[in-house]
Amino acid sequence: MKSFKLFLLSAICVSFTVASSAQKAKADAKTETFNVSGNCGMCEAKIEKAAKAAGANYAEWDSDTKVIKVKFSSATSNLAKIQKSIADAGYDNVGAKAKDDTYEKLHSCCKYDRTANAAKTMECCKDGKCTIEGHHGKDCCTKDGAAKMDCCKDGKCTMDGHDGKNCCKKEN
Repeated sequence: MKSFKLFLLSAICVSFTVASSAQKAKADAKTETFNVSGNCGMCEAKIEKAAKAAGANYAEWDSDTKVIKVKFSSATSNLAKIQKSIADAGYDNVGAKAKDDTYEKLHSCCKYDRTANAAKTMECCKDGKCTIEGHHGKDCCTKDGAAKMDCCKDGKCTMDGHDGKNCCKKEN
């Protein structure tokens, strides 16, 4: 009887621990979408694999819209890490640009038009810093002028004080 009580008490403790861990993991979960250049099913596989290698537990890229949806835990990864991993695989995206030599190694069907890159750039970015009055050069932009997703979402700036101003644009 004593061992049964100990077993029951242990089972209850484990249940509370698991429930607490699940709630914490859910609170740390992030879902983001952003543009990634590419063309075909081979691109899709490489882009999604690169996102998962950087810590995304879910990645789905749509070849028609050129948008990827990723889910990840903020405790183990972040958006910049995922975007860099995708760029390292050869695919320009809103947060990172692929190196030229990496892009050149892509299969011929995967070589997208880099001049018509679908990644967003910001009119308010100069030399990787925000030029909007009151931001005093805050780091909301990448070196090549692409907006980081933490400040540019759906073509609108999300930084405090911007109130969704349209300082983000798509390249044509």
